[in-house]
Amino acid sequence: MRLLVTGVPGLLTNDLIPILEERHEVVPCTITDLDITDRTAVSERLKACRPEVVINCAGYTNVDGAETHRQEAFRVNALGVHYLALACRKTGAALCQISTDYVFDGRASLPYQPWDVPRPLNAYGASKWAGECLVASLLPDFYIVRTSSLYGKSGPNFVATILDKAREGKPLSVVTDQIMSPTWTVNFSRGLSRLIESGLFGIYHLTDQTQGGISWYDFSRAILQAVGADLPVRPIAAGEIKRPALRPAFSVLDTSYLTMVTGYEPLDWEKSLTQFLSDRTG
Repeated sequence: MRLLVTGVPGLLTNDLIPILEERHEVVPCTITDLDITDRTAVSERLKACRPEVVINCAGYTNVDGAETHRQEAFRVNALGVHYLALACRKTGAALCQISTDYVFDGRASLPYQPWDVPRPLNAYGASKWAGECLVASLLPDFYIVRTSSLYGKSGPNFVATILDKAREGKPLSVVTDQIMSPTWTVNFSRGLSRLIESGLFGIYHLTDQTQGGISWYDFSRAILQAVGADLPVRPIAAGEIKRPALRPAFSVLDTSYLTMVTGYEPLDWEKSLTQFLSDRTG
């Protein structure tokens, strides 16, 4: 297949593109190549390229920044997606929209299913939910793939932050009352490739397996233990950190339907972390 991928370079695309290129023709697009908030540019690019699937990894991802730059978040995460959906409909391409666990309010006691109703707590989540709604309302052929807490070899992410702090030897304070599923970009990319090859459109969840979730505090302890760093970590409540955006207390995503459809079984989070750290130092 010919796949057009936006949001290059980035935390996700730096791992996603090499995996896709093993089996497909990939057209990577930087913001210079394609600004998704430019309707004419989007239309012309898709008309010229004629991809079978557009994978949209572009987005406004500053969760706290979105609270004070709400219009910009919606311009990228909703309007830009709107333009992509319209161009895909015109050219006959399918659209794969990457979304987030932050579309949910965190009040659930069990991992969220793809068909659960989103209720975002913050502007970032609201903008991503708006993008999802536009895709689903405008296109017959689409994938909406929600993920959580991505980390990888490049770009800012939680694992890189913890490793940096370990090198500095500074004590850490990490929240204990926010439960999620950390996700290695390589694991995510392998699953996404399988999903697109299935041709079974719909809404899916794709994260590492956590058997019900893990707190940021426990995840930070696991990272430090894996690299042999003896660094104190102080457990704190989310309310002790004054941040503009509310975060869901529980945002674990159930991936079982994706496995049912594709046969792909995401790695356990501990195996993902071990492989990531091994690849990083290898």
